[in-house]
Amino acid sequence: MLAKPPEAAYAKNPLDADNLTRWGGALLELSQFQNVPDSKKMILDAISKLEEALEVSPTKHDALWCLGNAHTSHAFLTPDQEEAKVYFDKATQYFEQAVEGDPQNELYKKSLEVAAKAPELHTEIHKHGFAQQAMGPGPSASTTTKQQSTKKKKSSDLKYDIFGWIILAVGIVAWVGFAKSHVPPPPPR
Repeated sequence: MLAKPPEAAYAKNPLDADNLTRWGGALLELSQFQNVPDSKKMILDAISKLEEALEVSPTKHDALWCLGNAHTSHAFLTPDQEEAKVYFDKATQYFEQAVEGDPQNELYKKSLEVAAKAPELHTEIHKHGFAQQAMGPGPSASTTTKQQSTKKKKSSDLKYDIFGWIILAVGIVAWVGFAKSHVPPPPPR
C-alpha cells in the first residue's frame, strides 16, 4: 500500500498532528533544493505547518525537533548575524523541548549539541563567502583578468562542493532521524 502524500492526508484530516508534522518535514526537505528566496519561503511554510501540529499536540517531540531544524535552516540562509541568532535561539529552544519530550532519543540530543555550535559555523560560512556563493553573486565594482576569473571559478567550485556536502549530510541526518522516529511498534506476542 502506498502512503498518501502529506498534503492529501492533510486535506482529509487537517487537525491530525502527524499529517501536519509530515507535511512540514517534507517542505523542509524540499527547501534544500530551491534557490535562497524560494527556500526561505518553503521553510516558513514548513514552520507554519509544524506550529499547527503543535497547536493540536503541544508535546509532539518530532514536530518540535523538525521546528528546530527549520529554524536552523532559516538561520543559515540569513546573512545578518543578529537576525540569524534569533533563529538559532529558537532552534535551541525547540531542540530542548524535543529532548524533554523524548530524553532517550540520541538524535534530539545530538541536534541540541550541534545547535550550540551553529552560530559559530554560520559566522565562518559567511566570513569565507560560502553563503554568498550559494546565494548568488552580489554587486561587484571590480574588473578581473582571465587568470583571476579562472582562480575564482575553481575556488567557487570548491565552495559549492563543500556547501553541497554539508547540506547533504544535514539532509541525511534529518531523514534518518525522521525515519527512526516513525518506526512501527513490534507486533504483540
